[in-house]
Amino acid sequence: MENFNTQFLYSVIIIAIGYFFKQKNIIKEKDGEGLARIIFNITLPCLIISTLHNVIIENSLLLLVFLGLFYGIVISVFGLFLFRKEENKEKGMLGMLIPGFNIGIFAYPLVQGIWGTEGIKYFGMFDIGNAIVTFGISYLIGSYYSKEGTVLSAKHVAGQLSKSIPLMTYVFIFIINITGIHLPHQIIDVTGTISKANMPLSLLLLGIYLNFSIDKKYWKGIGRVLGIRYGTGLLLGFLAFFLWPAEEMFRYTILICLILPMASCVLPYSIEFKYNQRFVGTAANLSIVISFFLIWMIGNLII
Repeated sequence: MENFNTQFLYSVIIIAIGYFFKQKNIIKEKDGEGLARIIFNITLPCLIISTLHNVIIENSLLLLVFLGLFYGIVISVFGLFLFRKEENKEKGMLGMLIPGFNIGIFAYPLVQGIWGTEGIKYFGMFDIGNAIVTFGISYLIGSYYSKEGTVLSAKHVAGQLSKSIPLMTYVFIFIINITGIHLPHQIIDVTGTISKANMPLSLLLLGIYLNFSIDKKYWKGIGRVLGIRYGTGLLLGFLAFFLWPAEEMFRYTILICLILPMASCVLPYSIEFKYNQRFVGTAANLSIVISFFLIWMIGNLII
């Protein structure tokens, strides 16, 4: 418990440093775009390689991949059903905010500090399914209901998924593990060194993007999105944790993953499909604050 609270304290401090530097205009929010690209394309893939390169793929880990994908599909259908009476533009914006979790930037720093490589192994498996949801399903929802009327095809979807370096890294490591190939120790050493930067950079990025300015007219729509995400996540997460006859780390993974913030790609999607960027950014920021509080509270009660 002491380690859990200590890790949260350190995380809050690092996030606060990022927020402080932004408020003082030493770092601007637009600088976060470059930092996010470094994290997604360099430090996060290195963390995946160095942590998962020699993981034995057990049935429970494969199940996490399936659950990450299955949950995303189910909650997407549920969300679109609830928003069925909205105009297409509103339905597309709200619908794409329902599925997908911010695991790479938000969860990994906390998981790495609390459970180490064992935690990354489990959360990484869930993130494989989640990545397909984030870069596939969420994108499709936003695209389908946008005014641009983007033509959707299997080729287009595959192209969207292939652009995700973290997802392609997961696929690469998965193939490496099931074929029994061993990566040279030089690669593991280099990726292991670079991966150490993922935790502080990710937390600094959260602070840089943190924004407490909320327009009152957005409350209703944001409340509906967050209500679906956290209501469903908490209900199913607790049911799985207390009723699922699985090992402890598996149950922790399900419980925490289902209450993580919105995927960080929703803002770029809102720009691409010309949705209300202020609304999407506010919803994403609120989800970060809520998830941080919920995880801290649950951690002190259960972990």
